[in-house]
This record gives sequence, C-alpha cells and structure tokens, in this order.
Amino acid sequence: MFSQIGLSTPWPLASISSSQSATKSENQEAVARVTEEKLSVERVVETAGPAVVSVIATKEISQLYNQIGSLFPWEEFFSSPFGFNWNGWPNQQPQQPSSPQPTEKKQVGAGTGFIISHDGIILTNKHVVEDEQATYSVILANGKKYEATVLGRDAFNDLAVIKIAEKNLPTLQLGDSGKIKIGETVVAIGNALGEYSNTVTTGIVSGLGREIEAGNGLSSEKLEGVIQTDAAINPGNSGGPLLNLYGQVIGINTAVNQAGQLIGFAIPINTAKQVVDSVNKYGKIVRPFLGVRYVILNDAIAQQNKIDFNYGALIIRGQNREELAVMPGSPADLAGLVENDIILEINNVKLDRELSLAKEVAKHQPGDKITLKVYHRGQTQDVVVQLAEYK
Repeated sequence: MFSQIGLSTPWPLASISSSQSATKSENQEAVARVTEEKLSVERVVETAGPAVVSVIATKEISQLYNQIGSLFPWEEFFSSPFGFNWNGWPNQQPQQPSSPQPTEKKQVGAGTGFIISHDGIILTNKHVVEDEQATYSVILANGKKYEATVLGRDAFNDLAVIKIAEKNLPTLQLGDSGKIKIGETVVAIGNALGEYSNTVTTGIVSGLGREIEAGNGLSSEKLEGVIQTDAAINPGNSGGPLLNLYGQVIGINTAVNQAGQLIGFAIPINTAKQVVDSVNKYGKIVRPFLGVRYVILNDAIAQQNKIDFNYGALIIRGQNREELAVMPGSPADLAGLVENDIILEINNVKLDRELSLAKEVAKHQPGDKITLKVYHRGQTQDVVVQLAEYK
C-alpha cells in the first residue's frame, strides 16, 4: 500500500514540473518577442529618420496685422488639429489702413513630409501646403534648409507632392497598404506640434477602411479607406510616414481625433502611389472628376431614410451650405444627376464600402466614358458619363 503511494507521488510532481517548465519557456519566448520588436522599432527609426523632413510655411504679414493677431489670440479658437495655427481671423483680413504698412515674413504653419526619390521628391498632406500665397521650405533631419516647390495638390485624398533642388538624398521605401493587418505594429515619425522634428511614436493598426474628415482647420475633405492607428499622431505630424517594422511606408499620417485619445489616421500608401505616378507622368496631379458629394448606403442608413437599397452611393449635400450635392457644370450635372439619386453601379460593379464610388472613378482617366446604373425618382436607368479632369 505504501509502495503504491510512493510510486504514485512522482506523477503529479512531474506534471507540475512540466507545467512550470512550459510556463517558463512561454515567458522567455514572450520576452524574446518584445525584445525583437523593440530592436525592430529602433532599426526602423534609425533607417527612416534621415528621410523624414519638416515642412515650413511662411508668409508676408503686415506688422499691423501681426499686432492685431497677438492682441486678440484667435488661434485659441481657430487653431488647427493638423499642425497649422493661423494668426488673425480665418478667411478675412483686418481693414487695411490708407497708407501701406511694412510687412515681415512669418512662419504660419508647420507639418511633416518624407523623401521618396533621391532627387528631392517629397510626399506630404495637401492641407500642409494648402495656402497658395505662402512660400514653403523643407528642413532635413541634418538641419539643412531648402526652398520647396509644390508640384501638385490632391484635395480628394489630402495629398501633395513637393520638391527640393538636391541630389543623393535618403529615401523611404513605399510598401503595400493592401497587405496591412489589424493588430500589426506600426511606427509614426513626424514633426510633433510643428516644433520637435523626428518625434517617434509606436502603436498598432486599429482599423481599416475608415471614413474621416481631414483638413487644416479652415476647410476639410472627406477621406475614405483610411488606416486607423493608436500610435500618437500629434499636431504637426501631418504628412509624416506610418511605417511597418520592415521600414516601409504603409500610410501617410493625416489626422488626429481630438474627441478621443489614441485615435489617429493615415492615408494608405497605395493611394499616394497613384498621385506620385501622375506627377511623374504628367508633371502634375491628374485626376478624373465626376462632381458629386455622396454617402455609401448600408442597412442602417437605408432603414433610417426608408430607402429600398442597402448599397450604392446616395448623392447628398454636405453640412455646409456651399457643399452642393452635384457641382454645377460637372460631368454628373451635364448627365442629369441630381440630389437624392442613388448611383448603384459603375460599369456593372456594385458600389459598397469596399468598392466605393471614389475608388471606382479613380481607376479611370479624364475623358473616359463610364456607365452608371442610377436610381432616379423611382426608376432605375443607365446613364453614360464622360469624366473630366479635376482642376
């Protein structure tokens, strides 16, 4: 009897020992993974950092205007969450005195960009270089400063391409945003708050295919298919790269949600590739243009508005009075499309969250003719539209 007990006691002890060994092994593996990820982030920053630049906007401002701006700090009310802080009143100038006033050049904005070609082609956000009256300069990671030329602005995707006159510059490799996975570790580098260059934050991809409003605080555009991340994207980081652990750019940081912490957004790099290709081919950004404002339908929107379709693009005006549903003189207008029409298909392709109107139109060139299946005042009909070039 005692021998049986003696024989049986080693088994649970062995089981416990085996369990402890397995736990220890798992802990070691977890530590190794964390260590490897930390080293990967450090390698990414070391490699990518030299190609990330600060983009500075300056403008000639009258000294009187500047004094008014400092006496009445309206920027507290109109400061942009995307890195631009404007002095004075947005979209208007104080009444000018009868005699000319002296002017001084002043920095009015700062953002981030990154170099994609050795001869000085730089990607950034459109709202970073939006003011056509301003002049722009680029400061490299080594402190060198260059005047920048804006080659193109893409309002649809909040992207811009600028250039500096220099050779043999460090560059970043563009990845494939189509391969991004939710939960993937990412690194954001930018000019935080328009003041601190090459600020680094890390996080994960929190979501894909998001829709947001992004802009410079005075105007905004609806962006589709953007990447959501919890990597901190601070004011001034706009235009900076969102990188994977291979050091490849998978997105362009464009906005931070101030209503909630740890929510940032980035434009997929595959969208930016189309813009870069257009600049390389035409010397400017060439985009097809339909001329409608819309929302993609789903079950919730269809039920709320008593619409018979849970897919398609409902043509609808924006929140502001000037945001018309159909732009006058646009291809959509010339084809007879009106507010509350529903574009169900483009060339027999159903429109939904994955295949949105903007994505399908972007596959074409200005001058192309496309066939829209439109639900118009109770009837479904085919409408042929010739796309124009967005000016």
